[in-house]
Amino acid sequence: QVQLVESGGGLVQAGGSLRLSCAASGIIFSTQTMGWYRQAPGKQRELVASITRGGATNYADSVKARFTISRDNAKNTVWLQMNSLKLEDTGVYYCNIVPLPLLASWGQGTQVTVSS
Repeated sequence: QVQLVESGGGLVQAGGSLRLSCAASGIIFSTQTMGWYRQAPGKQRELVASITRGGATNYADSVKARFTISRDNAKNTVWLQMNSLKLEDTGVYYCNIVPLPLLASWGQGTQVTVSS
């Protein structure tokens, strides 16, 4: 059974930084492309960053040059370093496989709130 446990969110002022962590189990982590998804209030969940098993990264235009995704296959962990945070980065952040499986399981997510 897939388990994804996100942590590291919080309340931060605009311009600040946060580092999110996701611990995965129940999957062959090292073979999967992993991603961070964000669900802003009133909006659909969107993929903001992904990293292949080999470390190639991809970012949504809205976070490019501000967010950095990384992973450690030995620890089954993926991180998201978020710098220069903006109000519009507010939302619940989730990690998951990319692309999403047909019946995707989700963790509880971690809330990120950016204040002015």
